[in-house]
Parts: sequence; C-alpha cells; structure tokens
Amino acid sequence: MTVPIIPFEPNRFRTAAAHYLAGRPAYAPRLIARVVELTGLRPEHRVLDLGCGPGPLARAFAPVCAEVVAIDPEPAMLEAAAAGPPVANIIWRQGSSYDIGLELGPFRLVTMGRSFHWMDRADTLRRLDAMLVRGGAVALFHDTHPDLPDNAWLPEWRALLGRYADRSHRDGLAWVRHEAVLLASAFCELEEITVIERRRTPVAALVDRALSLSSNSRSKLGDRAEEFLRELEAFLARTATDGAVTEVVATSALIARRP
Repeated sequence: MTVPIIPFEPNRFRTAAAHYLAGRPAYAPRLIARVVELTGLRPEHRVLDLGCGPGPLARAFAPVCAEVVAIDPEPAMLEAAAAGPPVANIIWRQGSSYDIGLELGPFRLVTMGRSFHWMDRADTLRRLDAMLVRGGAVALFHDTHPDLPDNAWLPEWRALLGRYADRSHRDGLAWVRHEAVLLASAFCELEEITVIERRRTPVAALVDRALSLSSNSRSKLGDRAEEFLRELEAFLARTATDGAVTEVVATSALIARRP
C-alpha cells in the first residue's frame, strides 16, 4: 500500500493559530474520560501530544498523568498554548513528527488532534512503536457533524468555504484513510469511541472556525480575505438566532494498540 504524504509546510497554520481555540469544536470531556479509562492511563504515566496546536488535548490530559510533552512545528500555535494558564506538568516543544525519537520516551499514550493527516503517517507510527511502552496506545481525535436536522445549515457553510479554499496540498493525492494506515502498522488493533452533543455556537466562534482552517486562513486567502468574511458574515446573519447557531457535534477518538 502506497500512503500519500502531504508536503511538510512548517508555517501552514501561522495565521490560523489565533483562531484555533475559539473556533474549533472542543473535545467533549466525556470523550477524554473514556480515553483515559480505555487506555489505562494512570497518574504515573506520560503522554505525548503530537501536533498539539494551542494545546487543548495537552491541557485535557495533564490532570490525569505525570507529564505531557506537547509538540508542534508552528511557533504561533505554541505561543497561543503558552498564553493560557500555566500547567506545571506540560512541556511545550517546537518540532514535528519528523523530529520524534527514543530520547523523548517512553510514553503510555500518544494523542493527535486533527493532525495525523499532515504527517508521514507510516513513518510516524514506526517511530512511535519504539517510544510507547507495552500496552501503550495511539489516539487520533477528530470531530464530525452527523446528518441531522440541527446541522441543515452545514452544506451551505461548506460550499461557501469551498469556494475560497486553497486545497493545493491535496492535489494529485489518492487519499488513504487513517484506519488503513493503522491496520498496516504495529498499532493494528482499533477501537473508535464517539460522544455526540447538541451545542449553541456563537457567530464569532464560527468566523474563527473558518479562519482556523489552513485552506481558508488569512495567509491563503490573501486579497480575498475581506470578501470572504463579508460573505461568511452575511450567511451567518441569515442562519443564526440570538447571535448563535445550533449544531450537533460528534467528537471522536480512534484508539490504536498493538495486538
């Protein structure tokens, strides 16, 4: 199986970083609790948060483990992470999946929040195989929107973003799903868990969400940024009630272990 690799671009999220925490759907606390339970994470264990962004997963797991090493290639993401309340057992480091090795380990759990697709996935899993203790796990976090009446506004939202999106990083790639990559790796025992919630999301957060996407970031939009924002705000004005939009969000974790 040939696994395509998106070319590494260290500053891909430079202008998106300021919008990430406010815009991206938060992972449900119940999801974090279930991952802790299912992976056997205990207070003496260490966690690696790879592609940590501004640190939502690092901060979520820090209270239940001894240490979190949180790594991201984008300085602006790490600045956003460090701007939050200090957490004594989180170590923030600049770097990428191409920089990890035995010197960082060992770890019980590796978390990745919406970041695995940016990596050389097969190489990353080979590196992690040497860094995780026996019984350790990799957990890939993501979010989706089920096809439900509360989410009826999403097709128009996606079409609007798609008209402005720069997707050149995917040009010519025949994408292979994460599950197929994991099944071909040492971490081939898979389990997925999902928490589904109805949420009221402020209009301002949805603007941040759009700008937090690398394909719709200000650096990618360039001269079209203001036109995009005007069209986005007009759409949200038609869609929102009392300054917010109702959405049903499914936050999930795909847990991968060795047999």
